[in-house]
Amino acid sequence: MARPILINGKFVPAQSNTAIEVRNPATLELIDSVPACGEADINAAVKAARNAQLAWWRLSGVEKAELMHEVAGKMRARKQEIGTLLTKETGKPLVEAVDCVKWCAQCFDYYAEIGRSAQGPVVAPGAEHQINFVRKEPYGVVACIAPFNFPLLLTIWKVAPAIAAGNTVVCKPPHQNPLSGLLLGEVYDGLPPGVVNIVTGAGDTGKALTGHPDVDMIAFTGSTPVGKHIAATAGAQLKKINLELGGIDPLIVFEDADLDVASRGAVWARLLNAGQVCTSSKRIYVVESIAQEFIKRVVEQVKTLKVGDPMDRTTDMGPLISGDAVDKIEQQLATVLKEGGKLLAGGKRFSPNGLKGHFFEPTVVSGVKHGGIATTEELFGPVVSIFIAKDADDAIAKANDSEYGLGASIFTGNLELAMRAMENIKAGSFWINEPLADNNAAPFGGMRHSGIGRELGSEGLDAFREPKHVHLDYKMERKPDWFPYAARSSGTD
Repeated sequence: MARPILINGKFVPAQSNTAIEVRNPATLELIDSVPACGEADINAAVKAARNAQLAWWRLSGVEKAELMHEVAGKMRARKQEIGTLLTKETGKPLVEAVDCVKWCAQCFDYYAEIGRSAQGPVVAPGAEHQINFVRKEPYGVVACIAPFNFPLLLTIWKVAPAIAAGNTVVCKPPHQNPLSGLLLGEVYDGLPPGVVNIVTGAGDTGKALTGHPDVDMIAFTGSTPVGKHIAATAGAQLKKINLELGGIDPLIVFEDADLDVASRGAVWARLLNAGQVCTSSKRIYVVESIAQEFIKRVVEQVKTLKVGDPMDRTTDMGPLISGDAVDKIEQQLATVLKEGGKLLAGGKRFSPNGLKGHFFEPTVVSGVKHGGIATTEELFGPVVSIFIAKDADDAIAKANDSEYGLGASIFTGNLELAMRAMENIKAGSFWINEPLADNNAAPFGGMRHSGIGRELGSEGLDAFREPKHVHLDYKMERKPDWFPYAARSSGTD
């Protein structure tokens, strides 16, 4: 029997009788199954969210904050339990999975605080005895859809600011690994019923949810093609959207960089979560004068990584999410090599310690062609693609030569060079000497084809609110610019 879903504060059986199996990507063992929710389940979840929204919004900021802090505390208390299930269904190393749960709690705490103190600005009036202020109001019901690579964290980056702003939500976790999302749903038991609802399913469920007439906003993280489709569908209904989409992020190693630090940082930035990270450094540009030594250190570092059972606390990298993901990265790598890339390490699927899952060796390719597949398609797997740049200017120009603009990273101790690179590379996040670092108080999101809107920071809260200008004249009197115009003094204005 499939797992129950969360609707109106209770876990209930889905009305759909179709189930989706969830398997451990490291062992291929069946973990459990969840319902492929259909129209009836979506209707029930959206109705619960709609009915709860007004009362939740009117709850005082202090009361909302207290309830959200309680949720954060429950997440921390169950981080090992939730993290263990997250590892089993994602293949993410256990240390990373437990960290994810802690980051979820931190995000809830952050929005609990800024949500109660960010109402809107008072603006200068246009005339005497007037007061003008801006009131920021929730949209209503928000559909929150997260991807398989960070199913909990990228859900919470939507849920926490959305409910802090006074919205209610219907979440759809990824169909590949929805179990930890349902388990996390248990920590919402202190919130009023209907504030957070969870339905499960694949693409058809997502389409039904985003297209529902009572859903006011869609917050989505996923691929650029799917994001474009959601944007087009939402546009037809004038729904608000917040989209965090794909990226082919660059990382530049400049001539003055400490190569020990830069090589280790680049390997981690590319191979974290088996390379299945939207902001991972998929294009590594190294200045020609230091390329040989940098590449040598990268290969040495990659060969030390322990790949295997993600439940083993010493494992650095686990499996990819599916057989299809392995097939795709294998095909893309073949194209990279056909375009002239040189394979220096890895390059094939394998079975570490006899595990039957979706494993692919951590791979290093040098001399990758700029303008080839590694710069036009997102390689969502453990392939370190190294490009050679003539000099700093060439590296900056090539790093910026992309349709995408999610993130960019550099290694340098030269402040002038760092600022020049920052100013000339379009990216929503720009990391100097510490790639992929997040900060709940800073906005996250993409430029160009990498998305619309922002998560995290005060910008992330505003993404889930719309401004209302309030004009108050505390002296009631007839105004001279009203009808009849004949009463106005003659002359030119």
